[in-house]
Amino acid sequence: MKQRSKISIAILIAIIICGIVEIRQARTELSLTDPIVFVHGYKGTENSFGYMLDRFEKEYHLGNKGLLYYVSANGHLHDYIIDAEKSGPNFIQVVLENNRDDFADSTDYLASVMQHLKEKYGIESVNLVGHSMGGIISMKYIMGYMGQEYPNVDKLITIGSPFDGIYSQEYFQINVDEAATDLMPNSLALELLHASSFPKGVNVLSIGSTGDVVAVPESVATLRSIVPEQQLQEIMLEDENLGHSALHESAEVDKLIHSFLWQDGLQ
Repeated sequence: MKQRSKISIAILIAIIICGIVEIRQARTELSLTDPIVFVHGYKGTENSFGYMLDRFEKEYHLGNKGLLYYVSANGHLHDYIIDAEKSGPNFIQVVLENNRDDFADSTDYLASVMQHLKEKYGIESVNLVGHSMGGIISMKYIMGYMGQEYPNVDKLITIGSPFDGIYSQEYFQINVDEAATDLMPNSLALELLHASSFPKGVNVLSIGSTGDVVAVPESVATLRSIVPEQQLQEIMLEDENLGHSALHESAEVDKLIHSFLWQDGLQ
């Protein structure tokens, strides 16, 4: 009787192990279509792009939320499959727990997500959308990591990204951390960004607003010194009421993203 019990337990354990292996294999074989990776900015959270992705999925029917990547403060990745089985592009949201880290570490976190996308899900290329500092670290990924064991980037959209830093002195009286240091005009991090070369083949759309007092138009426009003219399109929305955090809640911004990613142009 005891022998039969031992055999039954062994069989049960084997079934459980096989089930776990099958689940892992199913997750690894998950197919992501036309992935678009969204990267929040300084002090951003899941909500930063959450509402935009809800609109893209439920109102505009442009695709669906496929994956959420949560990167812990120590750099550990946690990938959560939301729904990648529907047809259309899959939206992948990256959320950094340490949302005040410097450019270098934040870019490393993004690179680790991209490497994981390639190794686990077989993603060879993506489109990137970054708000504020998220646009800056997306640029740094393209210039420092893209290729070889990391996915390529076809198109990049930066939304309210201050490529010359944040000009407001009051801003740095409130925000004092590593990311804030990098966001100061003439910081070493920004100087290194402007000194790097931008690869061919990546098309960029820069979106800004005259109502943005954080990433003011003059700072947003310095992207021209990084990205070659033939690879860059710029839209400065003339709206004094459209502030920095409202950019990813704007229907006009939604339309610009849709046009650039899916219609190969701007309308």
